[in-house]
Amino acid sequence: MSSRFIPECAKIDAGQIKRFVNLVSTVDRLLVLTGAGISTESGIPDYRSPKIGLYERSNHRPMMHQDFMKSAASRRRYWARNFLAWPNFSKAVCNETHLTLAKWEASDRFTWLITQNVDGLHTKAGSAMLSELHGCGHRVRCMSCHSIISRQDYQISLAAANPHWTTKEGPGELKPDGDIHIEPGAEEDFKVVSCQNCGGIMKTDVIFFGDNVPLKMVETCYEKLDQSDGILVLGSSLEVMSGYRFVYYMNIQKKPIFIVNIGSTRADDLATAKIEAKASEIVKAI
Repeated sequence: MSSRFIPECAKIDAGQIKRFVNLVSTVDRLLVLTGAGISTESGIPDYRSPKIGLYERSNHRPMMHQDFMKSAASRRRYWARNFLAWPNFSKAVCNETHLTLAKWEASDRFTWLITQNVDGLHTKAGSAMLSELHGCGHRVRCMSCHSIISRQDYQISLAAANPHWTTKEGPGELKPDGDIHIEPGAEEDFKVVSCQNCGGIMKTDVIFFGDNVPLKMVETCYEKLDQSDGILVLGSSLEVMSGYRFVYYMNIQKKPIFIVNIGSTRADDLATAKIEAKASEIVKAI
């Protein structure tokens, strides 16, 4: 697995891991919340990791929902970047954390998995007891009739509409949400494919900044929290309210909160226990 996007952290000893794991083991029913920090071991960068997160190294900011919906130029730029990035983004391989969490579903102690990630790696690893809080970049949804197709099928349609783009390479590195840098204006001749059913706007089935997580999904997550005796956070800074609110809710319920993350998190002061380490180092010991 790639280590390029994994931030440095102090070496932890077996005693520290054992103490943390022993505390987690006191929880009868455990819910897990994952963030981008678990996919850095699969070669997908995150936004907020100390020194190497994308926000630390560039002025890049994700596409806003309102910009995507209102501007054909914004949609053209988004899809041109996503088109070039898709071959690599779609080939990302599950790492030990993804595979281990999928195996946990066989245990009565495991209640649910909530992920903030859009890379689809939990599903690829076999997780089914799962809420994809921010959607998934492996699906494309029509914003009018709400029909869904696979991202790979949409890639084929985009390639057919843009044959001269199929040999282009996107300079720079893959972004956390599955796009890549292109020079300003390079997208002007890129053709975006409309919905084959109704002619509507096609968008990755991902919650962009400025949009809201569907209420039904939020309600499901709270139901799972109520069924759980504790929460384990893996690889998230919890800076985004959509994830932090669940940890805050568990704090109000006076249920234990365990955090595995390299770097500070928004909920450090709420944590029953926190350890700074790669998620894979910890989950294999639980």
